[in-house]
Amino acid sequence: MAQVLEFKLPDLGEGLTEAEIVRWLVDVGDVVAIDQPVVEVETAKAMVEVPCPYGGVVTARFGDEGTELPVGAPLLTVAVGASAADATAAAPAPQAQPAAAGAAGSAEAAVSSEYSGNVLVGYGTAGPAARRRRIRPQAPAVAHPTPNATAGPAPTARAAAPVAPAAPAPVATVAVAAPEGPVPVISPLVRKLARDQGLDLREVRGSGPEGLILRADVERALTARATPAPVAPAAAVVPAASAASTGERIPLRGLRGAVADKLSRSRTEIPDATCWVDADATELMAARAAMNAAGGPKISLLALLARICAHALSRFPELNSTVDTAAREIVRLPGVHIGFAAQTPRGLVVPVVRDAGTRTAESLTEEFGRLTESARQGTLTPADLTGGTFTLNNYGVFGVDGSTPIINHPEAAMLGVGRIIPKPWVHQGELAVRQVVQLSLTFDHRVCDGGTAGGFLRYVADCVEQPAVLLRTV
Repeated sequence: MAQVLEFKLPDLGEGLTEAEIVRWLVDVGDVVAIDQPVVEVETAKAMVEVPCPYGGVVTARFGDEGTELPVGAPLLTVAVGASAADATAAAPAPQAQPAAAGAAGSAEAAVSSEYSGNVLVGYGTAGPAARRRRIRPQAPAVAHPTPNATAGPAPTARAAAPVAPAAPAPVATVAVAAPEGPVPVISPLVRKLARDQGLDLREVRGSGPEGLILRADVERALTARATPAPVAPAAAVVPAASAASTGERIPLRGLRGAVADKLSRSRTEIPDATCWVDADATELMAARAAMNAAGGPKISLLALLARICAHALSRFPELNSTVDTAAREIVRLPGVHIGFAAQTPRGLVVPVVRDAGTRTAESLTEEFGRLTESARQGTLTPADLTGGTFTLNNYGVFGVDGSTPIINHPEAAMLGVGRIIPKPWVHQGELAVRQVVQLSLTFDHRVCDGGTAGGFLRYVADCVEQPAVLLRTV
């Protein structure tokens, strides 16, 4: 007999608590193999294909494309041991799963051969992690035994029996009576929002699968509680005029929301300062041309700048650090992991080149190329976007000379590189046309003073002007 198992959105790591469904890779009725990707989701870090640890027939999907789900919310159900022909008949509603520990244990043993366990963070090999974190809100069914009374509509993604037409209840309203039993909330962010606003979650009816309370439900309940009833017809004129002048509203969520939060935190926590200098990059450009003319893999300018930064950080380790605000300590980091700003169709991302201080120019070029292509394709993993200790920002590709970049929190510094263009320059006592670039360093004033920051920037400029300076450090 087929066993219907529910696959929930797994923990995607790096503190991520929610993800948006971008594209379903399977339909209801499809046969999936163990560890086959079933959905593509977008988190605040990257696009991720989520594999399902079960093999069988997909009996239900939860959420349309564009829906934002918290970690732990149901994604789909799979009938293990069923064929496509009898999947519908073999798939009971998830509420009908055995409640007794012995029954659950026997069910797990029956499907252990069709479960990999190797999905993402939070899914081990001992059994489905969903059973360890299961929240099964059954209270609405007990409180409202009549389907068409006052209860909300049944989840649309489940293959439930048809319900007689009736006026649909609001998606998220304040319930008439607080149900007994566990509160159907998974996201800690939703719980915190309700707690901060003094809202009892037992009075909120969720719009998620099986009555799961989402952030939007809490926000609607708070709005309904705070909005007073109109006292006079004239009062309705003011909101109408105000609404007409608000303009287009774009939600700050996903990558855009993560960038906004990080930049705001950086400006709030870090007392930054910026210094800059013009440098003659003619010799650096000539050195790169000679290296590429010698044969072998081509060397990118970004790779040469990364090598310069890595050597500069070894001389000025104060800038390869972070500040532990809770302990009031500066933490100097042992490795140099250089991030670089990359503009993509999804927005600004900062992939990280690991162990940049030990890589050759060829290795750096290859890694920059791989990460840049992954960024454009939207396939960067959370590991590719975290762990940086210093950021290199080449905004010269946008045709600008200078900038005062915001530090990539929790790092301590960022080097900005403007465009390299011919300019009049005094070279060896005579006026000449040289390739000039503006370099700017934004640094955390808590980790060092201007002398250290200026020494770092001057060393970088010296290496740009005379690449042979690097020979003294290799």
